[in-house]
Amino acid sequence: MSSMTVSPRAASWLQATPFTLIMTCLVMIPLAIIVSVSFMDFGFAEIIPEFYLGNWTDLLRSSLTFDTYKTVFRQLAIVWTITLLLGFTISYYLIFHVRSNMWRAIFLAACAIPFWTSGPIRMISWVPLLGREGLVNQALMGTGVIDQPISWLLYSEFSVIVVYVNMLTMAMAGPIANSMAKISPSIIQAARDQGASEWQVITEVIIPLIKPGIVVGTIFIITAVMGDGFLVRAMSGNQMNTPAVAIMNEINAFQFPPAAAKSVVLLLVVLGMVGLLLRFVDIRKELAR
Repeated sequence: MSSMTVSPRAASWLQATPFTLIMTCLVMIPLAIIVSVSFMDFGFAEIIPEFYLGNWTDLLRSSLTFDTYKTVFRQLAIVWTITLLLGFTISYYLIFHVRSNMWRAIFLAACAIPFWTSGPIRMISWVPLLGREGLVNQALMGTGVIDQPISWLLYSEFSVIVVYVNMLTMAMAGPIANSMAKISPSIIQAARDQGASEWQVITEVIIPLIKPGIVVGTIFIITAVMGDGFLVRAMSGNQMNTPAVAIMNEINAFQFPPAAAKSVVLLLVVLGMVGLLLRFVDIRKELAR
C-alpha cells in the first residue's frame, strides 16, 4: 500500500489547526463579541445594536475609573511584596535546607493541604477569625492587649489582603521553588568557597537564577488580583471598588455594554503588565529546561 506523504509545511499547519480552532472559538470570537458590544447603546436589560461611544467616553473621563485602578494597584503591590517574601522564604528553606526528599515532600504536602478545599470555603473561614467576636479579637481581649474588639480586621482592605496572601502565596512559591530546584549545588558551594556570605549567595547567585520563577509567580498574582471581584466584595463587605467589582456590578444591573468596555480596558491593562514582564525573561526557554 502506498502511503500519502505530506510536506513539512502542510504538516505544521495540520498540527496547529486544532489549537487554532480552539483559540478561535473559545477566545477570539467571544473577545470580538465583547469588543463589539462595548460600542453599542443599552437600555434596561437590553442591548441596542447601534454604534455608541458613550460607554468609552464615560469610562475614560470618569475619576471613578482611575480610583478603582489606584485601589487595585495598591492591593497588587502589597500582595505581591508579601507573597514574594513568603514564597521565597518557603522555597529557600525547602530546597536548600531540607536535605531529605521525604521530609521535603511532607512539607510541600502540608503547604498544599489547604488547597484541597475550594477557594470560597478558605475565604469564608477567615470570617470567624477576624470578626468582632472572632478568635483574634477574643484572644487579644483575653490577654489584655485591647479593651474592645478591633473593627478593621474584617470587612476592610486589611481582610482582603490577608485572604489574598493566604490564597496566593503558594502560587508564588511554586514557580520559585521550581527555579531553585534547577540550581546546581556546585554553584552554591563554589560561591561559598570563594568566601561569599549567605546573604551574598542569596542576592548575587540565587535571585538572578530564579528570575523566571519570580516572573511566573508574579504573572499568577497579577491575573488573580486584577481579575478578582468576588473576594473583594465578600471580604470588604462590599465597601471597596475595583475594576472587576465595577464590572460585576454593571453585569448585575444588566448594563452589558459599559461592562464590556471596562472588561476590554482591564484585559489590555493585564496583558500590558504581563507583556512587560515577559520582555525581561524568556519563559519558553525556562519551561524547556
